[in-house]
Amino acid sequence: MFSNTEEFKEAFLKKLEMTCGKSFADSTEKDHYYTLGLLIREYVSTEWINTNERYRIDQVKQVYYLSIEFLLGRLLRNNLLNLGIEQVVSAGLQDLGIELSSLEEVESDAGLGNGGLGRLAACFLDSLASLNLPGHGCGIRYKHGLFEQKVVDGYQVELPDQWLRNGHVWEVRKADLSVEIPFWGEVDIREENGRQVFQHIHAERVTAVPYDMPVVGYHTETINTLRLWSAEPVRYPTNQDVLKYKKETEAISEFLYPDDTQDEGKILRLKQQYFLVRASLQSIIRSFKRQHKDMKEFHQYISIHINDTHPVLAIPELMRILIDEEKLGWDDAWEVTTQTISYTNHTTLSEALEKWPVRIFQPLLPRMYMIVNEINERFCAKLWEKYPGKWQYIENMAIIAHDQVKMAHLAIVGSHSVNGVAALHTEILKYREMHSFYQFFPKKFNNKTNGITHRSWLLKSNQSLADLITEKLGAEWIRDPEQMALLLKYENDTDLLTRLADIKHANKENLAHRIFTQTGIKIDTHSIFDIQVKRLHAYKRQLLNIFHVMYLYNRIKEDESFKMHPRTFIFGAKASPGYYFAKKVIKLINTVAKKVNHDPKTNEYLKVIFLENYRVSLAEDVFPAADISEQISTASKEASGTGNMKFMMNGAITVGTMDGANVEIHERVGDENIFIFGLRSDEVNHYYAHGGYQATEYYHHDHRIRQVMDQLRNGFFPDVFDEFEPIYDSLIMENDQYFVLRDFSSYVHIQEKAGYAYEKQEKWRKMSLNNIAKSGFFSSDRTINEYAQGIWGIK
Repeated sequence: MFSNTEEFKEAFLKKLEMTCGKSFADSTEKDHYYTLGLLIREYVSTEWINTNERYRIDQVKQVYYLSIEFLLGRLLRNNLLNLGIEQVVSAGLQDLGIELSSLEEVESDAGLGNGGLGRLAACFLDSLASLNLPGHGCGIRYKHGLFEQKVVDGYQVELPDQWLRNGHVWEVRKADLSVEIPFWGEVDIREENGRQVFQHIHAERVTAVPYDMPVVGYHTETINTLRLWSAEPVRYPTNQDVLKYKKETEAISEFLYPDDTQDEGKILRLKQQYFLVRASLQSIIRSFKRQHKDMKEFHQYISIHINDTHPVLAIPELMRILIDEEKLGWDDAWEVTTQTISYTNHTTLSEALEKWPVRIFQPLLPRMYMIVNEINERFCAKLWEKYPGKWQYIENMAIIAHDQVKMAHLAIVGSHSVNGVAALHTEILKYREMHSFYQFFPKKFNNKTNGITHRSWLLKSNQSLADLITEKLGAEWIRDPEQMALLLKYENDTDLLTRLADIKHANKENLAHRIFTQTGIKIDTHSIFDIQVKRLHAYKRQLLNIFHVMYLYNRIKEDESFKMHPRTFIFGAKASPGYYFAKKVIKLINTVAKKVNHDPKTNEYLKVIFLENYRVSLAEDVFPAADISEQISTASKEASGTGNMKFMMNGAITVGTMDGANVEIHERVGDENIFIFGLRSDEVNHYYAHGGYQATEYYHHDHRIRQVMDQLRNGFFPDVFDEFEPIYDSLIMENDQYFVLRDFSSYVHIQEKAGYAYEKQEKWRKMSLNNIAKSGFFSSDRTINEYAQGIWGIK
């Protein structure tokens, strides 16, 4: 793009004048960021067009990855890195008196996701482009994303995330490719030439406008596309109350995950899902028809992947298009649909599997409901053939039952592949959560263990470590991350281990500076950075972590002989706006932090930090600085996790349960390089199936637990009278659904073991090196290759 800094500076200054209408002397930092972004986007446009043209001419099979979330973070440095021009641009900007790092801060994190689901989707797009695979993303262009989290007096407060307030330099609006989406109304059925014709009439229509973003591969000529849809009113609405219609329309693409505790929120969520699916399929089919004519061959050229159940309406929507618009018979349409669609399951929590009340689904999406009902009738008929008389069995597997549409059931029945995201997760799906479906469709189920893009989470966010790896191994590991295993030959190299420790300490200094700037709290960078950053949920057990902090505080206060290596406990998490319990845990963490951090007797040994508004750009400072990675979910509950992989790749040691991908991390690093504690998944499942667990026994027989629990409500925390009663009740009155008290003693023990291990620094550094070396397997490049070959059939 730019062969030298002079060439870059000339192009930059010319673009600045043309774009902003200002001289360089009068320009601002925002002008500089916007100019640089435009310069890069315009440069990649040629390859972007060429990529799509290549796909068209070669008639290659393409995959479209449908996801309700794409958690991209900031794209400036990522694009510079992938284009191979970061150093030239940085040097050129410096000549002009501009710091690239300052321009990065101008860019807002794209507010298009919440947690692991969206971050996985972003990593997958990066890997698809970097591996020269024809794959694109389809999502929603949320105006405000999830929310911006503020902590006020220890409580989470949600503010609109204004990530688009200054525009988004990476997107291209393509209004000419807009499509209309119908809701409500009714279906008119009539006979035409001996076949039934279905027409959706009296519908309320909204416009889906696409915004395209280039997905730049690492040092390749491949530029794939992320297409995001924005909801806008149709040009001439027929509604009498135009303002109400406009407000309801724009709400579709306003917030990620609107609160669905009431019917109004349920309707909005279902609207979002159909909006995404119908707009995306119209776009995909329009592109397909420019190259091919026979829709019976659609699945030979197109693969559609649904990331969790949110886009599962792709199944009935593709059926609708094939039957109503393309005039295929049911059997032909079903063959094409099931061969086109594949599904990733992301949960073992039955309560998290989407179900929609028929009373909402049917009137909002009348044609979808007719098709889903027909799919259900035909599926139940097949079940009856195999299991005659087993009414209960068939009822449990039905797609529509008890006035609910079960989206996971629809996803399994209507796809050719169902995959879990870690080995343990897939086994739980096959033999517990979806066992009856596995018995009926044994060939559909497979495993694809999650991965992360090492380009973002090592090469970009931990450049010093990446440079050290390149120095020792050469640059080939960037293309083939499993070559990082060759680092093990340096396990006894004192110089390398020392440099590794120096890099870690510099990263800790960087995070400590950021924390001090934002909170005014000074933390000891020689302390153990013990970090848990992820969505706030009861099964992820941030509660167990903060109980351990309370125990340590009590121990320091009461036992003069007790000594421990200083620790800084760092939390980052957002709680869903309607998740009452999770918000109480955030308040507890911040209340404990206030007490601990201001106690002169303990703050030499303990600090507690809650990172406000945890997001991708903050995570890029967090992962490289961690000593301990907290992965402490109740065994069998976390499908995979990807934070565990990011920590591992950056040299942190896992303290975790045998859950999700922790199991596979343990397999690779061995007992000596990980700290495993707590119940195993079979033990958890035995408790759920047969009972036998009494939380009160642990409360009464472990004085440490009793003291911590009592402190929730005995005035230990002043000014928060009965604030934490719901937490106490969840553990005692509701019998501790996620076994926090059962695993407490084991957790305390393993944390002591981790503390002792840290003090033997030479051994700790070897453990860290081992984790880095073995992390290459968890690159999303490996995952995507497995999807490409085993599910999608793309090359």
